[in-house]
Amino acid sequence: MTHPSAPAVDCTGLRYRFGGTRAVDGVDFSVAPGEVFGLLGPNGAGKTTTIRAVTTLLPVSAGMIRVFGHDAARERMAVRRLLGYVPQQLSADAALTGRENVRLFATVYDVPRRERRARSAQALAAVGLTDAADRLAGTYSGGMVRRLELAQALVSAPRLLILDEPTIGLDPIARTSVWERLTDVRRATGMTVLVTTHSMDEADRYADRLALMHRGRVRALGTPQQLKDELRAATGAHRPTLEDVFRHHAGSGLDDTGGDFRDVRSTRRTATRLG
Repeated sequence: MTHPSAPAVDCTGLRYRFGGTRAVDGVDFSVAPGEVFGLLGPNGAGKTTTIRAVTTLLPVSAGMIRVFGHDAARERMAVRRLLGYVPQQLSADAALTGRENVRLFATVYDVPRRERRARSAQALAAVGLTDAADRLAGTYSGGMVRRLELAQALVSAPRLLILDEPTIGLDPIARTSVWERLTDVRRATGMTVLVTTHSMDEADRYADRLALMHRGRVRALGTPQQLKDELRAATGAHRPTLEDVFRHHAGSGLDDTGGDFRDVRSTRRTATRLG
């Protein structure tokens, strides 16, 4: 049973290692129901590892994650039923139509068979793809592909939507289109959104609150305006940006971040396919 008063996500003391590398090093944050919460930072900051733990794709071996009161380590299926997830890697099948892609995900998410047709149509309409629904996804532009992947995640009517770099590789017009559709769906449903990004502009414009991550730790937490006001008060900076805030907390260590070779290869492959 979902706990109505519980945070959408409550992450406490999360730690995760890959071999000798500590990818996440004691991460704490809480996401309120209905808000857009951003994990901001460069590649290698620990953002993707954190959300993979939230989605139960990685085991929670140290620390605690609860999603609407459900323990992500002990109640994995209960957590998964509450989620929609758009990964950084391409998830749409180019050989299927948009409608077929969404219906496939309706099956994966165990949407009742009698509801799949209507729910798929609703999800496609929500992201503005009704007219293109019966075209092969391989003919879609990059922005349309991302909106299709959003429809795939929305078909189960999730309470929590998790997006990992949702606009990677897109031009500014396509990025805006994705966020406009996402904003419309959120307003209509009250859905909670957890998003990772390294785009300071997107984080500033669309997130209600942010956790700035660097080297596996949360360095600052608050609304975009709070973070900028805190930097102004601490340093006397004139009209600081989120980029200024991040550089203040991350320092010169940014030169050493960026993930490993596999991270770079995966990101570039996705960007190329969406371009």
